Amino acid sequence: MPQYSFGSGDLYGVPLVDADGAAIANPTPIKFGTLQDVGVDFTRSIKELFGQKQFAVAIGAGTCKISGKSKFAKINGLLLNNIFFGQTLSASAVPNVMNDSAQTIPGTPYQITVAPPNSGVFTRDLGVVYSATGIPLTAVASSPTTGQYSVSAAGLYTFAAADTTLGVLISYEYTESAGRKIVIANKQLGYVPTFRAELSAPYKGKKLVLALHSCVATKLAFATKQEDFMMPDLDFVAQADDADNVATLSVSDL
Repeated sequence: MPQYSFGSGDLYGVPLVDADGAAIANPTPIKFGTLQDVGVDFTRSIKELFGQKQFAVAIGAGTCKISGKSKFAKINGLLLNNIFFGQTLSASAVPNVMNDSAQTIPGTPYQITVAPPNSGVFTRDLGVVYSATGIPLTAVASSPTTGQYSVSAAGLYTFAAADTTLGVLISYEYTESAGRKIVIANKQLGYVPTFRAELSAPYKGKKLVLALHSCVATKLAFATKQEDFMMPDLDFVAQADDADNVATLSVSDL
């Protein structure tokens, strides 16, 4: 019975080297969760020798390249860090954003102290607009007049007396205690994180497995879309490992 493949398969990444060129002693394999698609291209350049006739009389192989593209929906901090950034993923307070918190400007002293959810801590202002018109207010250092506001480091917003009783939408950044964070440092040129990629594509009891022994991620893209899920893209290229092997391709049928 012939062998076929159906669906996106499963893709795994095993980190090998971090962004400082240090080998990872105990790597944690990571699955690309809710995988949508994977594409792996094998390409080679060729040189053709022509004489006085139309077709080549000899063809020589030049350089070869293996490049891959993956799209997945599950956002995993360990995968993003170990496969692309190769830096430090820490469990610490992480930033979040409150978008358009509806408030009404009170009377004296015309101030609103925002209360981030989940016992969060205010960190920075992201703007204020009038809820009725969508017109933005202008931030000033102090003593705001109509159409202006000032904000303190503690999240205390002060408005003009003339704007009392008007509705506003306040956006701001705050931190929450639970989460993972990657602080992306500006590393020296040269070193790049490497990982082993393994693609498994089973169908009807038969399997195709492609292992790329040493890969480098070349692109990580986040794109949002109205009425759809975010599906990050991660592109990569393969290189030879220390044993001068590049890939292993296994199939069930001859």
